[in-house]
Amino acid sequence: MTDDDALWTELRGWRRDFHAHPEFGFEENRTSRLVAERLRAFGFTEVAEGVGGTGVVATLTRGTGNRSTALRADMDALRIQEQGEAPHRSRMPGVMHACGHDGHTTMLLGAARILAAEGGFDGTVRFEFQPAEEWGKGALAMLADGLAERFPFNEIYGIHNQPGLPVGAFRTRAGAVMSAEDNFEIVLRGVGGHASRPQQGREALAAACALVVNLQTIVSRRVAPTDTAVVSVAELLTDGARNALPSTARILGDARSFQPAVSATIEAELRRIAAGTAAGYDLACDVTYTREFVPTINDPDAAAAALAAARKVFGADSVAEAAAPNTGSEDFARFLQQAPGCFAFIGNGEGSKPLHNPGYDFNDDALPHGTKFFVQIVRDRLPIREPQP
Repeated sequence: MTDDDALWTELRGWRRDFHAHPEFGFEENRTSRLVAERLRAFGFTEVAEGVGGTGVVATLTRGTGNRSTALRADMDALRIQEQGEAPHRSRMPGVMHACGHDGHTTMLLGAARILAAEGGFDGTVRFEFQPAEEWGKGALAMLADGLAERFPFNEIYGIHNQPGLPVGAFRTRAGAVMSAEDNFEIVLRGVGGHASRPQQGREALAAACALVVNLQTIVSRRVAPTDTAVVSVAELLTDGARNALPSTARILGDARSFQPAVSATIEAELRRIAAGTAAGYDLACDVTYTREFVPTINDPDAAAAALAAARKVFGADSVAEAAAPNTGSEDFARFLQQAPGCFAFIGNGEGSKPLHNPGYDFNDDALPHGTKFFVQIVRDRLPIREPQP
């Protein structure tokens, strides 16, 4: 077994241990403790714990360069009951790593180990292990805890696995790469009653059904066809029963877009349609609209650097610019508001289950690719300069 083989075997074991012990956002106590312990075992002397709650930031400096590059991985899991019989399946009922953050954390640890042992760069690297990405609060918590001031960086890079993309493939693009996510809740209130006498009340379910349909006109009739937008109703809840018409109905969902003006249009139209539909059925209406994730916008120079580094690691034939942005959302976007950077995708396998699926698992064959990419981008962005004669 070569040294590389031994490293990948060890990383596979770490990844599967993280998978077996998933922790929800801001509850990543075991995960962050193991991350910090391993970083110190690699020789890191600057390891800050508890950043933004359960985040970990480690600093590695070599040479005399004054630039700093940050690398980020997310650590949290989802409240999903895992399916399957893998030996490393989740041991925590109702919680699993259904998005591959166990793999992301492991790849960044692998890069930290290699860079601490081998160097090959001139400057400072910040290794950021972030909590609570899934619900869009972890990056904000780290920033509120002084991340940018305590651990300044000139640029930042992150990667995410992508099911359906072959292992060993790499994709990213300049500009918008992932969308914003807005959440909404609409509550309709009327007067419930017996199902046999609907005329005696103002039940909410019929109005809610009409409203779900009416909301689909926002994208089809109020957003320009050249602008990407998605409005999805995900839940419809009432207080009714089989023979009782409901007095209230709650409609919950989210909206995706890439431009603040489009997000504003969606909110305004959603409020107008909800109020109009409620009025038509003689109901009261309350609307709550929040912006959980901002768009992930890659810096053009950083995206070009990421693609160049990936070609060295993955091979030119396996690297391509993404043809279109992804309508998923990513907390990494908050860091891109602090400094230029790039978020990219690596393959998790063509037969991999989708993200957030109870049968999903990170593909361990992707570990070397992501680890080597992190190492390469550091060495490319913080090169060792030859002494001038």
